[in-house]
Amino acid sequence: MAEAGYDVIGIGNAIVDVLARTDEGFLARHGLQKGVMTLIDTERAQNLYEAMGPGIEISGGSAANTIAGVASLGGRAAYIGKVRNDQLGGVFSHDLRTLGIDYRTRPATFGPPTARCLIFVTPDAQRTMQTYLGVSVELGPADIDEAAVEAAGITYLEGYLFDPPQAKEAFVRAAEVAHARGRKVALTLSDPFCVARHRASFLHLVEHHVDILFANEAEILALYEVKSFPDALARVRGHCEIAALTRSEKGSVIAANSAVHEVKAEPVAKVVDTTGAGDLYAAGVLYGLTRGYELPACGRIGSIAAAEIIGHVGARPETRLADLVAAKLH
Repeated sequence: MAEAGYDVIGIGNAIVDVLARTDEGFLARHGLQKGVMTLIDTERAQNLYEAMGPGIEISGGSAANTIAGVASLGGRAAYIGKVRNDQLGGVFSHDLRTLGIDYRTRPATFGPPTARCLIFVTPDAQRTMQTYLGVSVELGPADIDEAAVEAAGITYLEGYLFDPPQAKEAFVRAAEVAHARGRKVALTLSDPFCVARHRASFLHLVEHHVDILFANEAEILALYEVKSFPDALARVRGHCEIAALTRSEKGSVIAANSAVHEVKAEPVAKVVDTTGAGDLYAAGVLYGLTRGYELPACGRIGSIAAAEIIGHVGARPETRLADLVAAKLH
């Protein structure tokens, strides 16, 4: 396999996050289902944006957060995701490039605006996400930079992008390009409701196109329609080379071939906001894999990255992750 020009390239929904603190009453008044991501239309997005309290606008999107984490760890990273040539699109593009991420996807010049995710953070640090996908879901096979995918050691696919048919085609095309070059393909399941909508397609993707799978406990149970984590773990083993499964305060489990590694959660002084914890865990594991670390060390890097994120509001690192890992891993 030729040397990779990038460690990881991510493909996902290019979204600007708007985070605001709120309470249980606000969620109830507006009919928001706590702790999950719900897709909304333009009118709902506008009404909720007007009703929410003061917010922080930060470039986001699950795969983009992971790629930002890889860059913060010192990895060479690239990203593919669609924005519009509007103000939020410009903000998103600028934010990625200032992190040293190679982002070349051409902005759309017509159609829906850049996507945004309204994130309501309750006092228990749970986040309830209302997502308007805008132009991000119009990404298709023509937007896949095949040369960039060929140049990446790992291509990382975001499950949230799986709704439109052209996005599925883009995923399969990217996976085919990566594998033809001898590269690896990773997928995050993103959300249990996302899994429920596309269970058959996800199963096919995992079994035929994915080498590394990321999921939390709810997502992996939904994928295999089982009620216990051990049952889900038994099912996923053999379907892909590596399965990295997060379990919140219980830490994570990484399964590969006949080995199963349990990784403890990294201690954190105070959980402020769980937004992006899974995204940054994936960043740590992916970075570790590209550096040739053993799987337990990859999981530890993921836990360190996730702990940094849940200690503050927002899904992008505030502290350089490379420094944290250097201090804690060695």
